[in-house]
Amino acid sequence: MRARPALLASLVLAGCASQEGLQKHSAPADPLQLKASQSLARLPVNPDAWPSEQWWKALGDPQLDALITEALAGSPSIRLARARVNRAVALAEAAGAPLYPQVSADFQSSRQRLSENFIYPRPLGGAYVWQNNLQVNFSYEFDFWGKNRAALDAALGQQKAAEADAQGATLVLSSAIALAYVQLVRASDQLDVARDLLAQRERQLALVHERLAAGLDSQIELKQAETAPHESRQRIAQLEETADLARNQIAALLGQGPDRGLAIERPKPGAITTLTLPSQLPVDLLGRRPDIMASRWRVEAAAKDAEVARAEFYPNINLLAFIGFQAITWTHFIDAGSFYPGIGPAIHLPIFDGGRLRGNLGAKYADYDAAAEQYNQALADALRDVADQVVAWRSIERQDAEVTAALATAQAAYDLSLARYRAGLANYLTVLVTQFQLTAQRALAAELRARRLEAAIGLAKALGGGYTGRT
Repeated sequence: MRARPALLASLVLAGCASQEGLQKHSAPADPLQLKASQSLARLPVNPDAWPSEQWWKALGDPQLDALITEALAGSPSIRLARARVNRAVALAEAAGAPLYPQVSADFQSSRQRLSENFIYPRPLGGAYVWQNNLQVNFSYEFDFWGKNRAALDAALGQQKAAEADAQGATLVLSSAIALAYVQLVRASDQLDVARDLLAQRERQLALVHERLAAGLDSQIELKQAETAPHESRQRIAQLEETADLARNQIAALLGQGPDRGLAIERPKPGAITTLTLPSQLPVDLLGRRPDIMASRWRVEAAAKDAEVARAEFYPNINLLAFIGFQAITWTHFIDAGSFYPGIGPAIHLPIFDGGRLRGNLGAKYADYDAAAEQYNQALADALRDVADQVVAWRSIERQDAEVTAALATAQAAYDLSLARYRAGLANYLTVLVTQFQLTAQRALAAELRARRLEAAIGLAKALGGGYTGRT
């Protein structure tokens, strides 16, 4: 009897396959190691500058508010993200089941002839009888090595990652609609410039006709003046195409057909005059970006999956029990003599598996390394996103100051050249040159307005769009 503990210990040791040489090689990065203070110092700092949950309302366009609200309520991409969350919740529920006792019941009944040459004596042998069996089974796995607990934690980590992904899908969709809306803003503003230019060129053509009749211009000036309106109409058609494509894109993001886009009116967003950054970047960015939070939860889940694989190297001990009734007739089926209980342990010892356990653990460690590096890259990309918007905004501010001055100069030059042309003191080429300069500056001013909106949207997205998930 004394030899049994020693024998059991030796079996346990024999059952523990070697884990030598298997380990993790990566780790989540410390955000403080990612230097960004100088790059982000180009914008003023405000501790409360994090975007609100409905960040797009800062653009001041009720139509955009309604479009994003409609999309978040019925877009297929949002429903897909919610379905993935529901799946993760169900898998987490299933993963937690092994932590609790399992009870099941079985009942079997069959009519059969018993063999005359088996264990049954006459009159049972050779007779047709009912064979009945009712059994209630009980099992419980002792989680000595934490395998089942780790499996549940891994599933919960995947659930939290799916929930963060769902918030990320909301941010991606709302920002995609806002950016498509800015495309419509850009096309609308550029259409204003193109239509004003067409009106100017049509007036100039009438003026050239008057001067030609008076003998002050030649056919050369006339042909130049006749060509210009065609160029403007071609530009208008191009911009109308851009506007229609933007409407189609918005309709698709809403999960609707292109006819939905036809109801979108000309955008009227407010002016964005300044941007500020929240303090405590990049540390606080961890809890504000849904993609980073999802990556971090996947790192935690991968670590728990590795714990499950490591626990497979150790003995698995279950307690099994059953009670039931068994009889070959209905008459005595529930008699005390037909009652049969049983109880006992079940022990599984991994002794030789051809490297299956080592391969599985090595794969889980590799999954952890991949998840950690994806998290590290997501963190670096997040900081780059913020820095990109800062660079864009500072560049827009510098360009805007120059365009404002250039636009005033170009307008004055065009007005002067047109007046001199009317008076016969300048040729038509001078009018065309100054008109081209004026149009270019007006188009650039409209482009900078759109880029300001894009930078504001980009910064809101880069800062997590109002997401407040915490570790």
